[in-house]
Amino acid sequence: MKAAVLHEVGGIPRYEDFPDPVAGDDELIIEVKAVAVENVDKAIAAGTHYASEKYLTRLPLVPVFDGIGTLADGTLVGFGNPRLPYGALAEKTVVAAGMFVPMPEGFDPAVATVLGTAITGMSITTAAGFTPGETVLVQGATGVAGRLAVKVARLLGAGRIVATGRDDDQLREVRAIGADTVINTAVSDEALAQAFTDAKGDGYDVVLDYLWSRPTEILLRTLVPESFAFGKPTRVIQVGASAGPVLTLAADSLRTSGVEIVGAARGLTPETMEKVYGQIVAWARAGELTFDVEKVPLSDIEAAWQRTDLKGRRLVVVL
Repeated sequence: MKAAVLHEVGGIPRYEDFPDPVAGDDELIIEVKAVAVENVDKAIAAGTHYASEKYLTRLPLVPVFDGIGTLADGTLVGFGNPRLPYGALAEKTVVAAGMFVPMPEGFDPAVATVLGTAITGMSITTAAGFTPGETVLVQGATGVAGRLAVKVARLLGAGRIVATGRDDDQLREVRAIGADTVINTAVSDEALAQAFTDAKGDGYDVVLDYLWSRPTEILLRTLVPESFAFGKPTRVIQVGASAGPVLTLAADSLRTSGVEIVGAARGLTPETMEKVYGQIVAWARAGELTFDVEKVPLSDIEAAWQRTDLKGRRLVVVL
């Protein structure tokens, strides 16, 4: 079969022949239809992700470890955790019997790969107890997940949405899809602090943070009251760390600000996952939630893997 094959840690997958998978006991062959390539997949292949050691034990291998495909009877499914060295970027892969779920009928497989990305936007409800009318700040709103979070916050009834990013052209696009105010973080610390202060109005109720590090440090400093007062509660949801994995947290940023920091997985259970996923599917079916994808054939994987021009579109390999 044809596949994208990774030969070395930090290398670029190459389009070439790879042995067909053979199903063992309690395994199934998946005919792959579409695979989203995300930053985490590249980090694993580069050996820089905490999960790299688990996945890079046997080279060469086919990278990326979830996707959309069909069973032998034609049922469209989402699959994950294929048996190594058979990742998702191949014409076929092999998974354990429990490692797939049926997908909603009628969806383009390429779009189906991105449905799960919107779940991080739904964490404003599952992790932070969002109620309609509240103000939401999306830190890192120009990426794929950040843009979807802006759309989700608007669909959930946010009273006001503030969005941050580093590119003015992309921030204009984010405003067009639902943000009320945008902030460019590529400015001095003083200018960024003033922008957060000017934009917060009577306060940020929920912060969905895909950035962390410097922008969030500065944000938290601006939430400390200037005089003794009861700070308005601000629930910060830690989702990603595209600006860096570490921040310095001053004691008064928590003691007097009313800030609560939680992880995006807070509140997630099989029941809540089913509920939020169902809502995402319903919005997508109704055309209320749209997904920007850049489709490329598997044969173009070498060039596609190195692309840096996607600007808010998800790279999806289609087969």
